[in-house]
Amino acid sequence: MPVVSLHPPVRHLLSGLRAAWLANGADGYLTGGFLRDLLLDRAVRDIDIALSGDALALARLAADAVGGRCFALDEERGITRIVLPEGAPVACIDVTRLRGGIEGDLAERDFTIDAMALPLSAVEPRSPQPLIDPFSGADDVGRRIVRVVSEDVFRADGLRPLRAVRLCAELGFSLDAGTSALIRRDAAFVDGVAPERKRDELSRILAAECAAPSLRLLDDLDLLERLLPEVTVCRGVSQPKEHYWDVFDHLLETVAALDFMLAENEPAGEREAAFRRELWGQLAWLPSARAHFREEPVEGRPRAALLKLAGLLHDVGKPETKAPDRTGRIHFLGHMALGAEKASAVMRRFRFSAAETRLVATIVEQHLRPGQMSSGGPPTRRALYRFFRDTGAAALDILFLVLADNLAARGPRLRFATWRGNVAFASYILARHYLEEEPPAPSRLITGDDVMAGLDIGPGPLVGRLLTAVEEAHSLGEVSTREEALALARRLFAEAGFSNAASG
Repeated sequence: MPVVSLHPPVRHLLSGLRAAWLANGADGYLTGGFLRDLLLDRAVRDIDIALSGDALALARLAADAVGGRCFALDEERGITRIVLPEGAPVACIDVTRLRGGIEGDLAERDFTIDAMALPLSAVEPRSPQPLIDPFSGADDVGRRIVRVVSEDVFRADGLRPLRAVRLCAELGFSLDAGTSALIRRDAAFVDGVAPERKRDELSRILAAECAAPSLRLLDDLDLLERLLPEVTVCRGVSQPKEHYWDVFDHLLETVAALDFMLAENEPAGEREAAFRRELWGQLAWLPSARAHFREEPVEGRPRAALLKLAGLLHDVGKPETKAPDRTGRIHFLGHMALGAEKASAVMRRFRFSAAETRLVATIVEQHLRPGQMSSGGPPTRRALYRFFRDTGAAALDILFLVLADNLAARGPRLRFATWRGNVAFASYILARHYLEEEPPAPSRLITGDDVMAGLDIGPGPLVGRLLTAVEEAHSLGEVSTREEALALARRLFAEAGFSNAASG
């Protein structure tokens, strides 16, 4: 039986909590992922504890004792989370109501690697305790496999197939063959799971460094179509000869490219490692880029995961927009706008926040914009101004998606010299924005009231478009006084086709 060693700060924390619980007639067990991560010698961020008695009341008692706060995580299953104060050895403790005896409790869990327990008395230095492991979970940890405790686990909770894939993604494990067969048998139970729960598992899969293989595993297990039919409908949709893959494989390969581009560790493949080194070597002047992708617009969902989701969705508008021109060449006119609509619908379906939805939709809608700015030469000041004005905080994400899109389009045919040039182009756009000394944003020269009074027009969208054009000219130094701004507004208003020009 393997030895489970508790780190002294964790031991001290748990010893204090156990004393408080014993004083109230309760005791329990360390369980779940906490023990699995200890066996793997992984950094521990949270602790799982099963307690006899009223788990919510005992969790509140513990939270008061350590100066933390608690809330019900799953009322139906009696799970309460204690969020510990900053400086504590772990971020949180999840307290579960012990369901009968410990072996019966473990038998109701999903995977053997999480169906182990250690009595809380083991936190005392002179009280060693053997690991309770009725389903050989420790052996499966050593074999690095995810295996079910029983054949009915997926019918008991339809989220568990997604959790199995997520554990493989995060731990680098493989699925047991029998478990894979059971997931395929019970895949339909995923449909009845709350969208928020599916969102959280999908986000964690995408946050892992091996998101693309995990998406292919979801597809192999008949789960991807149940989550993202917008993606699987792209299977078999052919593309022009410049593309190495059909649309479906192109989307997954785009995520694969983002995997190694954003990975903290150098990828194993020699080609991927060389491409990644070139990327971060050229962007060494922008150290904030790495931190950018670690940001969490919503706690627990890093920006890297949202970018990979945008990569997975960026061409979902292609099946409906595919059409040949007079020469027979395939085009996908308007697929960016349609793709952004579909991406927004996906984000709303999974209950992502409004900010996350806007971010992903913007990335999808604008992913061809950088290439459209060059026209055979470097982008103009006006083109760069409009790009950063229209994309805002999504600009860096879009440029990374452009690079991944290029990799996934050419596939193994992409030459390293071409990649180096693509990276240099992205670096140039960023440098023009971040490194060139920019004056502070100028104060507005005229207002909407000024435009309406000066041109004798009423309120409406045209006023806003005129103001936008004037502000652009002001930022580029083309007008600098109120009189010049009004004169420009009058000229634009008088020009035929202004409405089309101002919206381009």
